[in-house]
Amino acid sequence: MKAAVQRRYGSVDRVQVEEVRAPTPAADEVLVRVRAAAVTVSDTMIRRGRPLLVRAFAGWLRPRRPIGGTEFAGDVEAIGMDVSRFAVGDRVFGSTGSRGGCYAEYLCISQDGFIARMPANLSYRQGAPVCGGVAAWNYLCDKARLQRGQRILINSAWADIGTAAVQLANHLGAEVTAVCRPTDVDAFRSLGADTTIELAQDFTRGDRPYDVIFDTQSASSFARCSRVLAPDGVYLRTSPGLAVLLRMWWTSRFGGKRAVFSAAGLLPVSVRLTFLEAIKPIIESGELTTVVDSVYPLERIAAAYDHAQRGQTLGPVVITMNHRDDAE
Repeated sequence: MKAAVQRRYGSVDRVQVEEVRAPTPAADEVLVRVRAAAVTVSDTMIRRGRPLLVRAFAGWLRPRRPIGGTEFAGDVEAIGMDVSRFAVGDRVFGSTGSRGGCYAEYLCISQDGFIARMPANLSYRQGAPVCGGVAAWNYLCDKARLQRGQRILINSAWADIGTAAVQLANHLGAEVTAVCRPTDVDAFRSLGADTTIELAQDFTRGDRPYDVIFDTQSASSFARCSRVLAPDGVYLRTSPGLAVLLRMWWTSRFGGKRAVFSAAGLLPVSVRLTFLEAIKPIIESGELTTVVDSVYPLERIAAAYDHAQRGQTLGPVVITMNHRDDAE
């Protein structure tokens, strides 16, 4: 099979498409014929080996597993003798996490891993970035407990988490403000934003308090955003920082405006599957969809990495594996 292989950390030129042996499923595993895979921030960090913390999961000196990619969509090609949750031919999506393996024509994953049947109204390329919606649900519902009628501002409202957050906040009945580029205003209006603010404007200088501020790219700070947070408001951040962690500790004891960091990918599989089951009906109703920014074939994975790491893509960047009907 074809796979994108990287044996040393570093730049995209260390990723090469090679012919490798296809995996064989163990008794509790399913063999997935991968149709599409997402290019995520996690994939870029693992490829670079930076920050150094990622090497604790991926390998200290070199990638422990040379085939990258953490999110996928495809078909069940074969099953192990003990598999009961899936059948050959099922359309599935999911994530392998730090195990990688998604930038290949085939992968194996435990039936008890983060894998589920894909809604019929999603294409493979829309299904591959599944974790964006799961992460957004984790933040909005589990952490912020967003309620109907509350005001939420989504800062840097692009990529997989940002576009999913706008749609989910709208579904939950919140009043949604999206901070975005001028060229994306119409797109975010169509996704459910009631108000848009251009990036050049400083939303922290406004006079409207927000119940929730979701900083999807960690582009601001709690100190700045607290100016426009309601007295019991929540500031959500997608990457950790000392100020946020200290604030989380402080408000857990003394209340007031809260700062929250969470990493959905580090939650137990059972919890993430619960979040996925919660958003599947919203996907099936058409209220949540994936806004794919661009699609590259596996052979152009270096270009896909380059495009994704420039930042500010409207939605996720996706790689297809060159099977027929990868787009369907």
